[in-house]
Amino acid sequence: MYRPRMPISTRFTTWRPLAAAAVAALMAAFLTPAAAHSAPQESRPVYSYDHAIREAVWVDTGLDSDGDGKADRVAVDIVRPREPAQQGRKVPVIMDASPYYSCCGRGNESQKKTYDANGNVVQMPLFYDNYFVPRGYAFVGVDLAGTNRSDGCIDVGGRSDIQSAKAVVDWLNGRAKAYTTRTGTTTAKATWTNGSTGMIGKSWDGTIANGVAATGVKGLKTVVPISAISSWYDYYFAKGAALYDSGPDSLADYVDSPDARAKCATVQQKLVDGAPRTGDWTPLWTERDYVKDAGKVKASVFLVHGMQDLNVRTKHFGQWWDALAKNGVERKIWLSQTGHVDPFDYRRGAWVDTLHRWFDHELLGYDNGIDRAPMADIERHPDQWVTSKVWPPTGTATTTLRPATGTQAGVGTLGLTKGDGTETFTDNPQLSETDWASKIDTSTPDKAGFVTKPLTHDLRLSGSSKVTVTATPTTKTAFLSAVLVDLGPDTIRDYADSAEGITTLTDRTCWGASTTGDSACFKATEAKKAAVDYTVFSRGWADLGNYASDLKGVPLTPGQAYTITLDLAATDHVVPAGHRLALIVAGTDKDLIDPPADKPTLSLDLSGTSARVPFVGGAAAFAHATSGKSSAASEATPLKGVRAPSGAHRVP
Repeated sequence: MYRPRMPISTRFTTWRPLAAAAVAALMAAFLTPAAAHSAPQESRPVYSYDHAIREAVWVDTGLDSDGDGKADRVAVDIVRPREPAQQGRKVPVIMDASPYYSCCGRGNESQKKTYDANGNVVQMPLFYDNYFVPRGYAFVGVDLAGTNRSDGCIDVGGRSDIQSAKAVVDWLNGRAKAYTTRTGTTTAKATWTNGSTGMIGKSWDGTIANGVAATGVKGLKTVVPISAISSWYDYYFAKGAALYDSGPDSLADYVDSPDARAKCATVQQKLVDGAPRTGDWTPLWTERDYVKDAGKVKASVFLVHGMQDLNVRTKHFGQWWDALAKNGVERKIWLSQTGHVDPFDYRRGAWVDTLHRWFDHELLGYDNGIDRAPMADIERHPDQWVTSKVWPPTGTATTTLRPATGTQAGVGTLGLTKGDGTETFTDNPQLSETDWASKIDTSTPDKAGFVTKPLTHDLRLSGSSKVTVTATPTTKTAFLSAVLVDLGPDTIRDYADSAEGITTLTDRTCWGASTTGDSACFKATEAKKAAVDYTVFSRGWADLGNYASDLKGVPLTPGQAYTITLDLAATDHVVPAGHRLALIVAGTDKDLIDPPADKPTLSLDLSGTSARVPFVGGAAAFAHATSGKSSAASEATPLKGVRAPSGAHRVP
């Protein structure tokens, strides 16, 4: 296999696995009385990656999801350092449980698992094994049931998916059985591990980490969910409004192994039947809602999400974070300006260092201070990061903003005073949030817009917002969208680009040790930027037919007023002095929700419409930031933002 040439400026250009004698000498030094007085602060790459043990086991999940009369066994590929086992010492585990190891690949370069003639893994995707195995960790890559070399059926976040990984945690802690082959009877025991396990993964992988944590399984010490789902209903629907034109059955078909496709028709049909396109809540969604079980989480959580992620939208991290906080879970968070992107591809050096410290603290027990570091890292501008001691920051308070009709034609106001009157718009499914925002200062028939005066001081929003709308439709169906917009010039990551805010370069940087079959060198990236006149930074959607219940929609009576509350996505955004804050209420947000059967005209009752926004400093901060004199209205010309977000249904 081709091994890329290491660039001149790499992090580990001079690192090599230590010889056995050097390892022994170093370990002896660790065990001297002088060293014993000084607790270790950082795990070091003292073990040979070249000579690491590579093996596979099949763990019994206790389920028979494919109905073949035999318990499903999931394939578990292991890379672990050889020396600790020889010395009688046990190591902790870092685990990534994924459906993608053979169908689609992991990471920016879509790496897949590869195997030798004996069926042992040669290439494990991503850098985790290359970096952490020499530092005394085992890395475990689990094929979810129904994928790659595992038995059973994928069920898209349900019992089979979660049990696929939970059973492995149980095996690592001596509570489940594993076998040396897929069909054999020779058992395998995890005598080489102390059972302390950390799960990590992006997207579906991170979702599994959330789901396993929500079981409260013993031995799972920490999870690092990156761009992960917290409730599968919210992946497909927003209060009844369909976010995609397909359901979980399509996702299962995408990752199923050939064997699973032949056996899993019953599971596929259950996914179809349990996820009606009406957007009604069903038992299928209850099973796949991890937020309700946040009280069972015993593991710490290091959560990472892109604030412009329009695949796994940011409601997922907001509601999960709030539920974890309510239950006192130890937690940390990174929020970037990217879309659905791994931090390894937008803040590589800091990410590897921070993840290293996190696992050392959580799995090895090192007192390295990461638990006393700021809770949150937030990307304010491309590659410019700030921290918060806690998140949301102390002093953040929900403030109710009221829209009102304005003196400028077609443009309403947004403030603390309750408004009255009405605004009317007609749903146009051909227009998106970018169309609405670009013409915020122009009266158009497709939106109702409300803006503050130019701010005299910076105004920070931190957390999740809600918009309550009282609307009278002309048809039996109607969808609503609400967006918050920062009106003012800025340079941001181009999140609507196909790469969602990054550009992949040709040179490589290296993070750990390499073998002929598994390089630790990955293509570098840089921020892909866009100069804009406005930024849409939070969004929410709903089917007005769900006005009485989050669980079930009903037909509307034309001419009757209904009140519904839309959940807007969590974010952390500063509207700078000189900019304006805008609220837009409209119909179908093109490519971000599917349109309803009708194209209604809706009349907003402004006395029954409001936005509840988490400002740092609360209402006083908003009043202070909007206390200056209003500037003269500028000529209404279209503003420039990123191009409209893509509506293609991507896998999470």
